[in-house]
Order: sequence, then C-alpha cells, then structure tokens
Amino acid sequence: MNLEKKLNEVIRNVPDFPKPGIMFKDITPIFLDAELCDEITENIINTFLHNHGKIDAVCAIESRGFFIGVLIANKLRIPLFPVRKAGKLPAKTRSFSYDLEYGSATLEIHTDVVKKGWNVMIHDDILATGGTAMAAAELVKAEGGNVAGFSFIATLDFLKGRDRIMPYSKNIVAAIEFT
Repeated sequence: MNLEKKLNEVIRNVPDFPKPGIMFKDITPIFLDAELCDEITENIINTFLHNHGKIDAVCAIESRGFFIGVLIANKLRIPLFPVRKAGKLPAKTRSFSYDLEYGSATLEIHTDVVKKGWNVMIHDDILATGGTAMAAAELVKAEGGNVAGFSFIATLDFLKGRDRIMPYSKNIVAAIEFT
C-alpha cells in the first residue's frame, strides 16, 4: 500500500473543531505507528532533498510539527529549533503575529538559534491557509536564515496556503495533499 493510501486511512476528520464549520484533519493516529512515522520521514527527506539539496537545520512549528520535525533532523544529523506560541520560550525571543483560518496568533523564536546563512527547512504537520508557515518563514529570515522550503505531513490545498508561502520558497513538500 502506498503512503498516500495509508495516510488517507489513518488521518481522521473531526467536524466542528476547533470551532463550528471547521473540518479538522487529526494526524495524531499516525503516531501510533512507528513504521508509518519512519515512512513519512523518509518520504519528506527524499522529496525535499531531491528538490533543494543541502539543509542546515529544521525549524519545527509548535506543537504537532515537533513530532516529525525531530525525526527529520535526527535522520539528517542536523540541528532542530522550535518556533513556539508567544510566551513559551524562556530566553530572548523575536515574535511575529499573523492571521489564521480561525483567529490570530503570535509565534516566537529564540534569537540565538539560527546561524546566518543557514538553509532552513520549515516543518509543520498541516498546511492550511499558510499563516503559521509564513510566520515561521518571517522569523527565520529575520534571524538571518534562508528558507530552503517547507515540509508538511499534509496540505489542505483548497485553503490555498501554498499561495501564501510560495514567495518564501517554491520547495513545498507534503506526504499527502487534500484537494
């Protein structure tokens, strides 16, 4: 069975979460299957590296981006740094506020984690409207990194998030795309 078919069987739809009218794609059942996590990780790495080449670090977005993001970084033997919601990081931070499909948010990054000129893969679980990925890209750029591209477990292409992040990088990789 191919990866897309496996993911279609495992990712569940949760209606009206986090608010009425939203059909939430719940990826948490993926993490019950270690082999599937490895397969997703390998798929993302192979596709991303084929499209871009060298990656110096992975930027994982809170919180579901951490799960596969750390696997990617460990497999590539490169650093991982988190981008988190406001107030979650203990040292000096830079912040960026943005709108998302069901409200607004602020993300932060430690100011001492990105080396100037690093090629950074930004990883999150799902690409929806692109606001969160765009905010992470803005933070990476503000700290002197290059956005090498984006990786996701899934994209919700009907929300047109790709359009919002393509100015940062056209290298956008996902294990499954929902149209």
